[in-house]
Amino acid sequence: MRFPEFSGEWEKYVLTEFVERVTRRNKGNECKLPLTISAQYGLVDQITFFNKIIASDDMSNYYLLTNGDFAYNKSYSSEYPWGAIKRLDRYEYGALSSLYICFRPLNHVSSDFLTHYFETKKWHQGISEIAVEGARNHGLLNIGIQDFFATKHYLPQSILEQEKIACFLNLIEERIRLQNKIIEKYESLIQAIIYKTKTNGITKGSWQKMELSKVLHERNEKNIDGRTICSVSVSQGVVNQVEYLGRSFAAQQTNHYNVVKYGDIVYTKSPTGDFPYGIIKRSDIEEDVAVSPLYGVYTPSNDNIGVILHFYFMKPSNAFNYLHPLIQKGAKNTINITNLRFLENFVPLPISENEAYTIATTLKTIQKKIDIEKWLLQAYMIEKEYLLRQMFI
Repeated sequence: MRFPEFSGEWEKYVLTEFVERVTRRNKGNECKLPLTISAQYGLVDQITFFNKIIASDDMSNYYLLTNGDFAYNKSYSSEYPWGAIKRLDRYEYGALSSLYICFRPLNHVSSDFLTHYFETKKWHQGISEIAVEGARNHGLLNIGIQDFFATKHYLPQSILEQEKIACFLNLIEERIRLQNKIIEKYESLIQAIIYKTKTNGITKGSWQKMELSKVLHERNEKNIDGRTICSVSVSQGVVNQVEYLGRSFAAQQTNHYNVVKYGDIVYTKSPTGDFPYGIIKRSDIEEDVAVSPLYGVYTPSNDNIGVILHFYFMKPSNAFNYLHPLIQKGAKNTINITNLRFLENFVPLPISENEAYTIATTLKTIQKKIDIEKWLLQAYMIEKEYLLRQMFI
């Protein structure tokens, strides 16, 4: 796929013909900003990514990077099986461990073009040919610096074509960023509605704190009919395990698994990300499914309460504050809580069924809008992947 004003074959280059290695060290610790490479955020400071600094106090042996420099992380990940290359865009300067390979583009190549090129399968194919396969078992690819800079690549001779390709892909990425912001705004709106109605309701006396056992009841139905096995995720809630994880992690026999019906509340007892005590989700799957016996399954007194609880516990601080007094940490930091114990704390809820209906209906309407926006986001990302495959020879 080419723009019509450009023709001719792309030229074959060795990497050193269009980039130069960055070897300048952070002597005297002149730069105090330690960096790391994130697949999602690129080259970012360690506090942003780790919530702490993991670099040593003496960073004089670190590379000193300037805005526009690139760094290659040889670590294996599911998203980047042959390592990730990211450009420093957020800061003027940064210090990066000498374990990384750093370089900057020469003047006759577009930096934006390279940023997109390093995301293509063409690039990863070239790296895979020089990587030592066995090293992946330890999470770090065995790639020598000389071999890295000797890799061969095809680029347009014209920097104008490079820049036009990059500009086009930048527009797609900007649309993806905008789409993510739209989704974040709607998700924030949900939490704002819950906070505002709860605060006003408690002030007016139309909300009260209720023990969860008053509105949820444990479902003790077992999977004797061989229902579809599901997992529970932060982003997708109750979801088909094979579709979500790529394969089944269920036991060979699943008749002891717990049945989940539409509208049931499921509590996972496994810590994940911002939810150190597990997550609480409502099933939006219309047919009966089954989940691990390690999960607690509960039926709400009515669906409106179930919807409100689902969105209330979507906020990490709400889930933490509710679960923290109930949890006992066992050996190896495992979470000890029985299914009945889970119901023994209090949550603020509307007293009136009419108010609960109004709030639940509003929240579900916003969630449907979020689902549409997420579908659009996925479409834009698929389009970007297609263009990355087609626009790089």
